[in-house]
Amino acid sequence: MPYQADLYYQAYHADDTNRKPLVLIHGAGGDHLSWPSQIRRLAGYRVYTPDLPGHGKSRGHGLQRISAYAEIIIDWLNKLELPKVFLCGHSMGGGIALWIAVHHPERVRGLILIGTGSSLPVNLTLIEDMTNAKVYAAAVDNICRWSFSLHADPRVIKNFKEQMLKTRPSVLQGDFRACDAFDLRGRLDQVQTPALIIVGELDKMTPLRFSEELERVIQDAEMVVLPQTGHMVPLEKPQSTAELVRTFLKKVLL
Repeated sequence: MPYQADLYYQAYHADDTNRKPLVLIHGAGGDHLSWPSQIRRLAGYRVYTPDLPGHGKSRGHGLQRISAYAEIIIDWLNKLELPKVFLCGHSMGGGIALWIAVHHPERVRGLILIGTGSSLPVNLTLIEDMTNAKVYAAAVDNICRWSFSLHADPRVIKNFKEQMLKTRPSVLQGDFRACDAFDLRGRLDQVQTPALIIVGELDKMTPLRFSEELERVIQDAEMVVLPQTGHMVPLEKPQSTAELVRTFLKKVLL
């Protein structure tokens, strides 16, 4: 099992340097399996899918600032000797990707931002519920209910819930505190790279207006709204997401 900078990660065709590198960054309480295989094994690319600190199989503890997660990813990229990559982030992972694009623009060839925004406010009651063992399971239930549309496959929702319940409550709480404190609204115009913004039409966690702001302010951005889809776009529409990502990468590389 590969580790680098204390992060566990999966790598697809890592030895083929002719393929351009794509890095997938999961959201709050997630891990590398939050990305379906259609995206983790995107044809034609070297794909790296890390678990953030304290998540999945990675060592350490969860953090409470998106900037701290972003610097961990930069250190990990340095250890892997990946100077410039495509960054794809979902939800909190999108915030991490945005932070890197603003603060380390030389490391980013292109951005894919899924179900995210330049700020990620969180219901404070939900954060408090994560500190109470008696209601933690109910808090996870609420997250699942808000994260998926009614059209999602119940088996996918079940697997997501089981995975999230394995996450330490302190890690999940820290992730949501990191999201709530995140705010890059005044710096979006500093994003210098092409960006693809994907959002579910029925996203309740980061509604459409968050993606519309990204498209409006980032100079070279395009937005795609997936109908009848909630917040967990990659899990609800894995094939559509993979095709959108592949088309965008090919366009940037022309």
